[in-house]
Amino acid sequence: TGDGWVDYAGFQQDSQRLKSYLELLSKNHPNDKFWSKDEQLAYWINAYNAYTVKIVVDHYPVSGIKEIKNGIPFVSTVWDLKFIEIEDRTYDLNNIEHGIIRKYFDEPRIHFAVNCASYSCPALANRAYTPAELDQQLDAAAKRFINDPLRNHVEKNPPELSKIFSWFTGDFTKKTDLKSFINKYAEKPIPSNAKIDYLDYDWALNDLPSEK
Repeated sequence: TGDGWVDYAGFQQDSQRLKSYLELLSKNHPNDKFWSKDEQLAYWINAYNAYTVKIVVDHYPVSGIKEIKNGIPFVSTVWDLKFIEIEDRTYDLNNIEHGIIRKYFDEPRIHFAVNCASYSCPALANRAYTPAELDQQLDAAAKRFINDPLRNHVEKNPPELSKIFSWFTGDFTKKTDLKSFINKYAEKPIPSNAKIDYLDYDWALNDLPSEK
């Protein structure tokens, strides 16, 4: 939806459209020689989000993505499941987020674009990221997430932030400090002397509110 909630039951009923999109991703692995950086990054964000939807749909109904482990030995979380087939390679979600996106793209705003299918995650965009609009789309995602009262309370004293800012502090502070990064997008800037608190992370599924 426009608010970022996902109709997983609807995806199950209309599975062919999701399957067709995943097949498109699967047959078009980015090529460093011919793809621009923005083309590659848009692809990997879209792939992460689409395959996250797929793994939830495959196991739906579940109350949260962390329930999905498939009972495979030596696999500790759903993010370690090798289920993503892209051309001749097999990936898990961690490979894409940490082994590709965070490793090769110096872009902290991706944390507002990739979606882990949970209530406290950034809202899932209902359209694809595209290379021509990528910078504007990532800016919009940053503004939306930072000012979203379900995910952050920047106006409070002390401000209460998503744990994403704690888990990935290093990504946000390569070129500036954390408060300065947030204040680029916050409708109410955080005072420079403010102490930051972090909100508990809600891993409940980002299902349609009527389904929650």
